[in-house]
Amino acid sequence: MDELRRAAELAAEHLAGVVDRPVWQPVPAGARAWLADQALPDRGRPLDALLDDIRDHVMPYPMGNGHPRFFGWVNSPPSPAGVAAAPLAAALNPSCAGGDHAGVLLEHTVVRWLAELVGFPGDGLLTSGASIATIIAVAAARQAGARRDGWDPREDGLWGRPPMVVYVSAEGHSCLRKAVELLGLGARGLRVVPVDSGFRMDVTALRRAIEEDRRDGLRPLCVAASAGTVNTGAIDPLSAIADLTDEYGLWFHVDGAYGALGAVVEPALFAGLERADSLVLDPHKWLGVPVDCGCVLLRDRSTARDAFSLVPAYLRDEGAGDFGWFSEYGPEQTRPLRALKAWATIAHLGADGVARLVAGTSRMAHKLAEMIDEADDFERLAPVTTSVVAFRYRPNGTTDLDALNRAIPAAVQRRGRAFLTGTRLGNVEALRACVLSPATTSADLGVLLNEIREVAA
Repeated sequence: MDELRRAAELAAEHLAGVVDRPVWQPVPAGARAWLADQALPDRGRPLDALLDDIRDHVMPYPMGNGHPRFFGWVNSPPSPAGVAAAPLAAALNPSCAGGDHAGVLLEHTVVRWLAELVGFPGDGLLTSGASIATIIAVAAARQAGARRDGWDPREDGLWGRPPMVVYVSAEGHSCLRKAVELLGLGARGLRVVPVDSGFRMDVTALRRAIEEDRRDGLRPLCVAASAGTVNTGAIDPLSAIADLTDEYGLWFHVDGAYGALGAVVEPALFAGLERADSLVLDPHKWLGVPVDCGCVLLRDRSTARDAFSLVPAYLRDEGAGDFGWFSEYGPEQTRPLRALKAWATIAHLGADGVARLVAGTSRMAHKLAEMIDEADDFERLAPVTTSVVAFRYRPNGTTDLDALNRAIPAAVQRRGRAFLTGTRLGNVEALRACVLSPATTSADLGVLLNEIREVAA
């Protein structure tokens, strides 16, 4: 179809012109009304006219994460290979719940590749992202812990049992709390552990919390460590935590949604990750696979199957083999073909290309940290271990630094020359820049710092 070729041309033109456009710009009132307030059309319109609308009303207002001066959150530019593969997956449009077809078979390869890249001895499945992957991991932990205690939460529910407790650092991602709440453990079942001066989980405080909960008649279940936090990129002391979970018989989960791929370049920083019972990582973060594509890896995949498998008669597949269907390992029944864009991205890069991507963006983050350290008007707030830099602007004569740094991100974003976000780190308002684009240069970092100075003035 000619329209499909034109859509491909629009995508190519967009990617080719990213650097020449603003990183981000506010959506003006007229465009906002068109996007958000359209009436349901009575009659259909030609596809070519719809492509005109997409060109004129959608593509001029991107999130901005394709630009090399986008430093917000943990959102990468899309890999060209993933972009090329995505419409082919849509054209096939299978459900990858299971069955004997290319999408299912390719997912096994992609999952194995991801496990190999980070050195994890397990298997798993692709998900929409870290939020669903974390639900699967915590559900597997709950199922395994209950089975160890002699009961089945799927059959019995949680009523009348000692409350289960999941331990997460003060810098842990919010998806962990969501998982704990959704799985019936409740916010009271989430124990927040303090962090040390490097914003890593304090293992001594973790031990103390576990002991206190055991004395209070609670059931310590799982420790959820971070391998690359969102705020600072901090990596918890994974080996020490693994020793502790072994000692107490707890499930060891690692949230590596953003940072786990750092193990490709500096495995020593991630020592202990290979001892986890479950690991979450997002190919659509550092690796640049187009959204959505997350992954959960499990040392013993049968724990997730025990937590989720439900095979009605109309889905029986006598040829599925020991693994069964992917839908038996999580809450999704209909599952899109995520594997194709992930496979294309990894195959295009190769293991050495993945390492270059991770090393190059990390190098730019360390360069930004050097520039901050050398400047009189900036202050770095945390060590740089992955590709996140946490800092604040601190000009002479400013008394309310919190108010200033809270206002800076939105002002920088509106100007369109760079994009960064803010957070609260410890007791201070902070700026954070996450470098994920392989196209980011030292000059781009200089633009970012100068933009901060200009909007502050």
